[in-house]
Amino acid sequence: MTHRPEPGGTVVTYSCRASRHHESVTLHELARRLASIKGYDFAEEFDRSRRYLSPLYFVPNDTLIGLDAARNLGIKGEQDLFGGVVPFAFAITKAITHPLPEADSRSPDGWSPEFANRVRDVVLPGYSAFATRDARTAGVRLLALGRVRIKHPSGIGGLGQFVVDDEQTLDARLQSLSDDVLGREGLVLEQDLTEAVTRSVGQVCVGHIRASYCGMQRLTTNHRGEHVYGGSDLIVARGDFDRLLALTLAPEVEIAVAQARQYHDAALTSFRGMFASRCNYDVVQGVDNKGQWRSGVLEQSWRMGGASGAEVAALEAFLTDATLDVIRASTTEVYAIGSVPRDAVVYFRDIDEHAGAMTKYARIESYANP
Repeated sequence: MTHRPEPGGTVVTYSCRASRHHESVTLHELARRLASIKGYDFAEEFDRSRRYLSPLYFVPNDTLIGLDAARNLGIKGEQDLFGGVVPFAFAITKAITHPLPEADSRSPDGWSPEFANRVRDVVLPGYSAFATRDARTAGVRLLALGRVRIKHPSGIGGLGQFVVDDEQTLDARLQSLSDDVLGREGLVLEQDLTEAVTRSVGQVCVGHIRASYCGMQRLTTNHRGEHVYGGSDLIVARGDFDRLLALTLAPEVEIAVAQARQYHDAALTSFRGMFASRCNYDVVQGVDNKGQWRSGVLEQSWRMGGASGAEVAALEAFLTDATLDVIRASTTEVYAIGSVPRDAVVYFRDIDEHAGAMTKYARIESYANP
């Protein structure tokens, strides 16, 4: 059964920041496919001077900052974009996940302890800091629990992170950071886990179709020998998180979904006025320094991300077949140009000026309980 397309409109991409070549090409291809899903025209990058067939649907390359700025573009709710809108700049980073180490710690404009208080039971022990002194206080406190992972809040794909296990290493790392950058962007310090796996939990809504998913991330090695994001393997269910939890899932997966859901609900409650049609949450599960198994949400993404190729592929499948309720979808990123599976949807296969040779693709498969 084929879905009925929406009344005509236009899909446009929107650049909030500079993008690397592979990111721009991926954004363009995702937007083109979303236009097909919605039955809209695709007009590429948004141009304020141009007249478009209304309504406009935006596919930004990052979370939009500022409710008024979004409204000025005509973005008023989740049906107007693939991504999200938040009231403050810090809310798009990992910094929102943890509280400040002290009540009088330095913080950015708009900071409130409300969100961190709401999610403290579903995240790892940790702190966010916007001053060297506060970062050291947080690091020393966390070292009492074992190794500490330190992360730049805006880092993606596993980059911008390092682990310390004593105060001397902590001090050396903190001394290498600029006070200005720390004050502007902050730093995240949290308990490090071993034997760790990272699960992806998320939800997307395009038109009248909402889908929720859970899955695993894979790592790959880039051309600098760094371990970075290599793809996601997802189980995608038509509907809300309740529909996802109705599937036969392993207990640890159910925990990850429940934690991500609480984090999601806390964000919508705490950051008043925010909305998002694309939500993705990374949940880490592993063993702490005392040998105890732990699970916690690491961060959020309210923008196009690494799993978005799989998300869009699942939406295409649901929209094509109204009887389909669950499907498997995956994305793969490899730092080479080579062959891909015959059923793959390729988003990028070229040389990126920064990342080097790279191939990115998505696939879908039928779902069956393990």
